[in-house]
Amino acid sequence: MMISRRETLRLAALGTAAVLGAQSIAAAASKVRIGVLKFGTVSWELDTLKQHSFDAANGIDLDVVNFAGEDATNVAMLAGAIDIIVTDWLWVSRQRSEGGDVTLAPYSTSVGAIMVEDASPIRTIADLKGKKIGVAGGALDKSWLLIQALARRDHGLDLPAVTDVVFGAPPLISQKAIQGELDAALNFWHFCARLEAGGFRRLIGADGAQIALGASGPVSALGYVFHDKWANENPRAARGFLKASAQAKDLLARSDEEWLRLAPVIRADGKELAKLRDRYREGIPRRPVAEEAADAGKLYRVLAAIGGEKLVGSAPEMAPGTFWREPPQ
Repeated sequence: MMISRRETLRLAALGTAAVLGAQSIAAAASKVRIGVLKFGTVSWELDTLKQHSFDAANGIDLDVVNFAGEDATNVAMLAGAIDIIVTDWLWVSRQRSEGGDVTLAPYSTSVGAIMVEDASPIRTIADLKGKKIGVAGGALDKSWLLIQALARRDHGLDLPAVTDVVFGAPPLISQKAIQGELDAALNFWHFCARLEAGGFRRLIGADGAQIALGASGPVSALGYVFHDKWANENPRAARGFLKASAQAKDLLARSDEEWLRLAPVIRADGKELAKLRDRYREGIPRRPVAEEAADAGKLYRVLAAIGGEKLVGSAPEMAPGTFWREPPQ
């Protein structure tokens, strides 16, 4: 059958429009929006990911949306304004136990520690009795609760009762420790790393407390959190993002040059930058997710016992599905 030149051009135009339309839909489906704290440590990994186009290499277009506070990122994700945030598995479990469908893929096992000056006579948890301790993150901070649980079990100490506890923002706690106004300071991992570079040592980390309290290995304190529904409807985007994240981690694990490039973002150099690099690398998750989930379930029970309903709500066990199990392709 003969087709006129006009008909040929019309069909070609329709075919081109269909291709462009499909490309537009694919491009829209590959957009991934992540909400992060503007000056948080997650930005180091995401900067690396974008710098080396790991998102494009994995079929996604990552849109990094900066927020001023963690509560704002949580609200934005729950409202559907963004696809992914970074937060802890306790929050995820509580959301699921209350009917939500958020889930978590491990991001980092780096956790806080109690820091003391190198010359301090404090050598064990028992030596904290009667001392002034600065705690970042508040009374329900996971690291603080885990160390309290360990002190009760191994030393019969109720740390809040036998110490002078001062709560404050992480920068303030570090500043007070450096000024000598505190005998010890429990802070987030990156503030601890900066203190280490400045003449402090770790008395005990929350990672050590986790192992002592029953975990068989490192457990991610934080994860990339998203809705099950989003991951099910956008499996290529979810997988693509996690693959891009893994590639960024791999580069940061092996390249000292990449850390030098990031120095202005991290706002550190020399010994401080090296310590942050080393502690970040120690926190890269390397265990099967099923193992992390099982250990998190054990720690959940410890935390629920000491933190109570204010921490975990009414759920006595970690909610099923808190850790995301990637479906087979």
